[in-house]
Amino acid sequence: MGQTQPSFTLGIEEEYLLVDLDSLQLAEAPQALMDACKERLQGQVSPEFLQCQIEIGTGVCASIADAREDLRRLRSVVAEEARKFNMAPIAASCHPSADWAKQHHTDKDRYNALEKDLGGVARRLLICGMHTHIGLEDDSLRIDLMPQFSYFLPHLLALSASSPFWKGQDTGLACYRLTVFDNLPRTGLPPNFASWPEYQRATHILIDLGLIEDTTKIWWDLRPSHRFPTLESRICDVSPRMEDALSLAAMTQAIMRMLWRMRSGNTRWRIYERFLIAENRWRAQRYGATGSLIDFGAGQVKTMAELTGELQDLIGQDAEELGTLREIERLCAIARNGSSADRQRRVRAEALETDNDEAAAMNAVVRHLIEEFHTDL
Repeated sequence: MGQTQPSFTLGIEEEYLLVDLDSLQLAEAPQALMDACKERLQGQVSPEFLQCQIEIGTGVCASIADAREDLRRLRSVVAEEARKFNMAPIAASCHPSADWAKQHHTDKDRYNALEKDLGGVARRLLICGMHTHIGLEDDSLRIDLMPQFSYFLPHLLALSASSPFWKGQDTGLACYRLTVFDNLPRTGLPPNFASWPEYQRATHILIDLGLIEDTTKIWWDLRPSHRFPTLESRICDVSPRMEDALSLAAMTQAIMRMLWRMRSGNTRWRIYERFLIAENRWRAQRYGATGSLIDFGAGQVKTMAELTGELQDLIGQDAEELGTLREIERLCAIARNGSSADRQRRVRAEALETDNDEAAAMNAVVRHLIEEFHTDL
């Protein structure tokens, strides 16, 4: 087809929760902490909706090696500056025991407007996520790949799951975050658009009516970025371990390249009904990395270990070209051994065996998450 190859650049955004090192409960970021982080990280750090949150974003990275260097620097600075205030960041999508009703939102125009627009739904947003941007410079290519890539969103969700607890209770889910986030409007799986102009017409109906100012207020699991020429995957829980986050970003990048390669060969990934993908999305949310999803082509339910192995074969050529074979193999290990949600549950169970105290067990989970944040730094 004579297509120009996209850049397939990477950009990673992560949201962290700040905890007090003594109580292990959530702590509100003092302005001095934000100022110190901003001085060292410039435009790569910002406050989030709640005062106990902080958000970072890498620059435009040409490779996973560049992303690793930048993400390690960002995580290290946040951890170092937080320590000066007797705090530590954790990269889990929900704090194991915190109560959302006791949190305060950041006093910024954007967040004040968000609370006004969304009401009580916004107040429950005690959740953190990870977003991965992949550089696809052509508008029509982004729209063409969006419904094809949607097939793989449940796989990424399952492997990233890090939010099994909410307000001190085991929710029974590997990812509780989405049960909170999905209460917002304009969330969930993206619609299927036939073209870039169709996408623009649809979204500009809301913009032209003044209901949203731009497409940053559209929070689908996968969307064309408003600010960058990227397709942005927003499905993943944030990962306590930096190397897990990098592996999820690497898989996102490799799948995008695989779909582009198929398109260049005049083939494409089959587009399934959204309600079928939604079934897998729910299964990923419920069971996580050690569960199973439907393989629609085979007409079978397969374990995540089987599916991740098959996906590894599918994108092997692309991962090799991108230099990410090691990162993809790490995801296969997660599918065999479990994600952060499984590790958190093991820590809680072991703590309860030692001392049958639920609050102490949840604190053990928080200490575990603090330790994992620092594992790869």
